[in-house]
Amino acid sequence: METLEKIKQQIAENPILIYMKGSPKLPSCGFSAQATQALMSCGEQFAYVDILQNPDIRAELPAYADWPTFPQLWVEGELVGGCDIILEMFQQGELQPLIKETAAKYKSASEQSDAE
Repeated sequence: METLEKIKQQIAENPILIYMKGSPKLPSCGFSAQATQALMSCGEQFAYVDILQNPDIRAELPAYADWPTFPQLWVEGELVGGCDIILEMFQQGELQPLIKETAAKYKSASEQSDAE
């Protein structure tokens, strides 16, 4: 699969996705650590891609996203932003409802499909 296709698929399949250096438990840079800390504080599950393990994505994503740095938070296929934006949204109380509403929307969708 082409790298760009892989990126599009990851963004499409994960309503809350962060591209970062390292993992939420073992971040490899301060910006990724701060961003995932804010995300984890929202109390919902999210997906992540370690760009250090995926150099192809690390190379291609900035051009696709038109965003040069990592981490990158994507919610419902839209780029929210990087560390500064994530922290600012968190401090202003904007990140929590965005993450909670998105998680709830996808939880109820998967529960409905399980029930049918």
